[in-house]
Amino acid sequence: MKAAWYEKIGAAAEVLQVSEQEDPIPQMGEVLVEIKSSGLNPSDVKTRAGARGELQFSKIIPHSDGGGVIVAVGEGVNESRIGERVWIWNGAFGRAHGTCAQMIALPSEQAVNLPEGISFEAAACLGIPASTAYYGMLCDGSVEDQTILVTGGAGAVGYYGIQLAKWSGATVISTVSGEEKAKVANEAGADLIINYRDENVVEAIQDFTNGEGVDRILEVEFGGNLETSKQIIKPNGTIASYGSVAIMEPSLPFYDLMFKGVKLNTYLIYIVPNADRNKITNGINDALNDQAINHMITESYELDDIVDAHLSMESNAVVGNIVINL
Repeated sequence: MKAAWYEKIGAAAEVLQVSEQEDPIPQMGEVLVEIKSSGLNPSDVKTRAGARGELQFSKIIPHSDGGGVIVAVGEGVNESRIGERVWIWNGAFGRAHGTCAQMIALPSEQAVNLPEGISFEAAACLGIPASTAYYGMLCDGSVEDQTILVTGGAGAVGYYGIQLAKWSGATVISTVSGEEKAKVANEAGADLIINYRDENVVEAIQDFTNGEGVDRILEVEFGGNLETSKQIIKPNGTIASYGSVAIMEPSLPFYDLMFKGVKLNTYLIYIVPNADRNKITNGINDALNDQAINHMITESYELDDIVDAHLSMESNAVVGNIVINL
């Protein structure tokens, strides 16, 4: 099989290689998937660049997300799965062999049935972006009739978050950093879009909600937005955060949050409990079957152009998802 791989951390052009590798063999409980599209996420380029520390394995085939077809199964897996279209989660998390290859062998439960009519490129966006949005939005209860704030609504996670909240019957506010990103959040279905560079976010939300604030925040930047969040979150509201890059060690206004009974849910999608993982995979497939979510695939690359794909992700200039077609 042909695959992208690296043996040391460093710049994309210096360490990423593409060549023929041995086909993996599915072990007990595993399936062998012929990959059609591999999803590229920020965590992939950070791991390759060394932001996650030293390599766990001597050689790494990167990327956790992907879409493809099961072509063989290991012992203990029903042969009826052969030929099944699937989407993949955690392909490269804690594993040497990710999805940026023509084949991957992995535990059967990590290859989720892909509903009919959903493209493999879309499938390659579900394992991290859509799953992160679903967990933070819906894994701890319904948001029907609630008012939700999705920060960074034009981002890969935020775009799914808006759509999932609307599908679930919520009113959605989203913050963005400019006009082009406002168009993306509007396309996703946000009811109110606030350009945080030009508008007072607290005032805009309080005006829109008649001073009541929001029930839940799907938060991309916990530390940087904490001062705003504590003012606009309702009593007994929830802040579900999957990132805090601008301020990585924020000072927590404990009493401001405690006296509102605010629930903080910080999470890493790779390690969510199994029960929640089942909610995520089933819920995403329900949304797909309901045609409730669209996919923002901005750039597609061939495997031989893997370096360009990584450079594009690192530029932070891309709004949407990047996929590699195999």
